[in-house]
Amino acid sequence: MASTAGDRFLRQLSATSNGHDVGCGLQQDHGGVGRRGSRRWSKKRAAAARGYGAGGYGANSKHQGEAAAAERKRVMVVVDESSGAKHAMMWALTHVANKGDFLTLLHVLPHSGSGRGEEASSLANSLGTLCKASRPEVEVEALVIQGPKLATVLSQVKKLEASVLVLSQCRPSPYCWLSCFLRSSSEEFVEQCINQAECLTLAVRKQSKGVGGYLVSTRWQKNFWLLA
Repeated sequence: MASTAGDRFLRQLSATSNGHDVGCGLQQDHGGVGRRGSRRWSKKRAAAARGYGAGGYGANSKHQGEAAAAERKRVMVVVDESSGAKHAMMWALTHVANKGDFLTLLHVLPHSGSGRGEEASSLANSLGTLCKASRPEVEVEALVIQGPKLATVLSQVKKLEASVLVLSQCRPSPYCWLSCFLRSSSEEFVEQCINQAECLTLAVRKQSKGVGGYLVSTRWQKNFWLLA
């Protein structure tokens, strides 16, 4: 695929904007679809404190802040322990998120009471720290929620008004004739998110070293090859 086509594709993503702030700090929510933990890496509070000392909480400053927030977009990435999810996360961080955008890492625990809460929180926190270290100019938030995976992702996309949803795309089965009839639960989940999420949804898979680049699938295009 020509690099110019990939550039146009990425410009279309970067032009999508509709992000909103959901606050910062560590919270626990026992309502909704399940237990929720969140952490946010941001310098917003420090900047706000500096603005307050200089009279930055005036009407003009408030309106400027609201206008700036409206121009940002929220990029949501579904993460887990797999290397594919980490590749998708880093691709979203470097190819979709711009300066000032919000990057939400969503880790869904499908089985309530599975005892994996602390492990999942540790994973989400480590991924969030990695993202913030890689691109400090992007606002990063990590969420851990227990509940049905598809319903949880779709509800969080709607609740947080995400502009772009990024998922990891698994490699197809080597038994091509069989994969035409049988699809894994992961493939079904990705396809359902692409078709049902109320935002642009991208499934990303990193190519092998010999090939390079990424394969990106959307509702309208399948396995779009990006060399970047």
